[in-house]
Amino acid sequence: MIREVQKKTSLISIIVPAFNQEKTIVHDLKKIHQVLENLRYRSELICVVDGILDRTFEKAAKLAKKLPHVKVVGYEKNKGKGYAIRYGIAESKGDIVGFIDAGMDLNPNGLSMLLEHFEWYNADIIVGSKRHPVSKVIYPWQRRILSLGYQIMVRLLFGLRVRDTQVGMKFFRREVLKKVLPRLLVKEYAFDVEMLAVSKYLGFNRIFEAPVD
Repeated sequence: MIREVQKKTSLISIIVPAFNQEKTIVHDLKKIHQVLENLRYRSELICVVDGILDRTFEKAAKLAKKLPHVKVVGYEKNKGKGYAIRYGIAESKGDIVGFIDAGMDLNPNGLSMLLEHFEWYNADIIVGSKRHPVSKVIYPWQRRILSLGYQIMVRLLFGLRVRDTQVGMKFFRREVLKKVLPRLLVKEYAFDVEMLAVSKYLGFNRIFEAPVD
C-alpha cells in the first residue's frame, strides 16, 4: 500500500499563509524549505501573503529568488487565513497539498511525520494534532481546557472523530480538495473545521491524526 501511494504521489505542495510576519517569515520559510528538500518526493513551497501591509511580501519574495521550488504570491487587502489557503491551493500543482501556518511554534519537521502517516493509513486527510498521544506540546492548562471543550462541541455538531482540528498543519489529497473547496463559505478561522466537516459529509472518511512538536 505504501509503494502504491508513493507511486501515485509525484509532487507535494505546501501552502504557507502569512499575515504581518515580516519579523519571522524568512526564518519560517527557510526551515520549511529545508525539510521539504529532504523529502523523498518532489515538492513546491507556496507562500501566500494575506494582505501586503508590511514587509512580509518583500522579504519572502527576496528569499524565494535564492531558493528552488519556492513561490510567493499575495494581494493588497487582508482577507483571512481561509481565503489565503484557497488562493495558494489554486496556485499549487501537487497530488497531495498541505499547509502550515507561518509564525507558529510548530516544528516544520512535523511535515515529514504527517506524510509518513499519510502513507501508513492511505489517508484522504491527515491532521496535525496536539492531542495525539506522542505529540510534544507545551501550553497553559487553561488553553487545554478550552481546546477540549471546543473539540467536544465540534464532535457533537459535525461528527468529526478528530481530537484536534485547529493545529495549522494538515495534508489533503488533490481529489478531496477539488470536491470540497467549491462548497466552502468560511474565509477566516473556522476554515479548518469547515474543510473537515464538508470532507466527511462528501464521504472522505479516511481522516487521521498525526503528532506535532
